[in-house]
Amino acid sequence: MEIERKFTINELPDLSKYSFHVMEQGYLNTDPVVRVRKEDDDYYLTYKGKGLLAREEYNLPLNEDAYYHLVEKSDGIIIRKKRYLIPYEKYTIELDIFEEPYENLIIAEVEFESEEEAVRFQPPAWFEKDVTLERRYHNSNLSKGLF
Repeated sequence: MEIERKFTINELPDLSKYSFHVMEQGYLNTDPVVRVRKEDDDYYLTYKGKGLLAREEYNLPLNEDAYYHLVEKSDGIIIRKKRYLIPYEKYTIELDIFEEPYENLIIAEVEFESEEEAVRFQPPAWFEKDVTLERRYHNSNLSKGLF
């Protein structure tokens, strides 16, 4: 089960001290979500069920050849981004800085153990708006150019 909230931000923290991943992902289907992802030198096939705050999620490892074979079959835009991992209290903020055609988009995601914990979460001051329930901020919709 994936339970996460998404936020826009009002200012970037100093990112030079945080680790990051370089990511690329394509969507084979968006309802339900079936995605292939390259994260640095690792490759995955992911299934995500319905839902915005909480939903089922399954990740299966792929090899490089399988990833490139499948990503060619993606519908829509291939999403490329750099994901910074920022510690905050007991959480890790995943700060996504997108590349073209979404080069001005920056989204912070935080994952939780329960929906109750997600609701109680108090974001840092540099977060702006909670966009968890706005479908246009979900990567599967970004892949369709629906932003």
